[in-house]
Amino acid sequence: MFKRGFAAAALLALLAWAAGAQDAKTVIGNVSKAMGADNLKTIEYSGSGSDFSLGQAMNPSSPWPRFADPSYDRTIDFDKEASHLVRTRTQGENPPRGGGGQPLVGEQKQDQVVIFNPQTPWAQRLDLIMLPWGFLRAANAANATIETKKMNGKKYTVISFEGQNKAKVNGYVDDQNMIARVETWIDNAVLGDMLYEADYSDYKDFSGVKFPTHMLQKQGGFPTFELTVTDVKPNVTASIQQPEGRGRGGRGGPGGPGAVSTEPEKLSDGVYLLPGAYAAVAVDMKDGILVIEGPQSEERALQIISEAKRLIPNKPIKWVVNTHNHFDHASGLRAFVAEGATVITHQINKSYYEKVWSNPHTLNPDKLSEAKVKPKFETMTEKKVLTDGNHVVELYHVKNSTHNDGMIFAYLPKEKVIVEADEFNVVNNPNAPVNPYHVNLVENLERLNLDYDRIIPIHYPGRRVEKAELLKAAGKQ
Repeated sequence: MFKRGFAAAALLALLAWAAGAQDAKTVIGNVSKAMGADNLKTIEYSGSGSDFSLGQAMNPSSPWPRFADPSYDRTIDFDKEASHLVRTRTQGENPPRGGGGQPLVGEQKQDQVVIFNPQTPWAQRLDLIMLPWGFLRAANAANATIETKKMNGKKYTVISFEGQNKAKVNGYVDDQNMIARVETWIDNAVLGDMLYEADYSDYKDFSGVKFPTHMLQKQGGFPTFELTVTDVKPNVTASIQQPEGRGRGGRGGPGGPGAVSTEPEKLSDGVYLLPGAYAAVAVDMKDGILVIEGPQSEERALQIISEAKRLIPNKPIKWVVNTHNHFDHASGLRAFVAEGATVITHQINKSYYEKVWSNPHTLNPDKLSEAKVKPKFETMTEKKVLTDGNHVVELYHVKNSTHNDGMIFAYLPKEKVIVEADEFNVVNNPNAPVNPYHVNLVENLERLNLDYDRIIPIHYPGRRVEKAELLKAAGKQ
């Protein structure tokens, strides 16, 4: 009896799943037909809007910095899974506030080709799947399910399937059978399982294809892209080819993997420069190792930790200095926390780190989520001196920084070295205009009357940088 009952229950569950899957296919088909997507192979759309630099905010509570996109033209080949984007970008924050390539002088032209393939990381493939038509294709190919949900008091049919990273991908269908929203979650080294959301509204008919004339994408709770669409051309001839001599395109930016470390440099007894695209400095203190900066990624942080322990054996990593909270300078901090290190940072960051580091990291568990160690902090405002009676590291707040409100730099008086991030990123262009970041850094150094002869940028240029180079870049020589 029990076996027959169990078998009957299993059969009913299977039939219910099959019916749900069939219903999902029906809903997807109805939405595709209503949107004119049944025979949509390619599309070209244009307009104007904004893009925003994820993780580069002026302070922990402000939105990601904005760049204006006065012209935006994109062609997508859905069958080939390829995209060609041409846009013009201009400064959106006036005055510039935050990071991500600011200040942008004049117009920046971008011509970007991306051809996706099965090896393309899921987070990048989402660039197409988060669009209504890409979502419908992906959902139709998956074991999608449907349910009814309310959002902002309005009822939606929600189509869901599981992404390659095991997170749900949800598409919200309104009462007109239009995709109003697509959402999913992706891993972020700072924020953990981060919500990635896209809202679509103000649909209009373009040659039989319903297309939203307003698009808004968010990551981490703030906008990352917004577009007002003015023209749409369905099923255009799209011959998207990778330009000769170029690899697969895609979004660039700080914090990407692949930085190759070079040989460490001894700055003085017990003080070492650990070079790489994102550098760090290790100091042998009496009770443990002090590391200046935990940047880029967990992978890079673990390289720094390993190298610091090799150079300074038989001591724990006791402290890590965080210059500021931009993601490319904070994405390795959790690895240091897992080591038991105390994070030394500006006071505006403490509550922020405590909050975001408590977020789930289920999509890509890291060292801290496995270790379950509670973060420890030491904070500062304008100045903090770290010394064991032999080595001295002085930390200073960068006043009037337009890059980050909590920016700090390190000064090693015995070595006459400044260790800084983003206030002076070396540009090998003698004709480059004077950067206000450089000017402000020099003004801070002069105000503090610091005796230095060398700069170590965290974005390390692979060579020694003298004081004179900073002064020249700031228009002081």
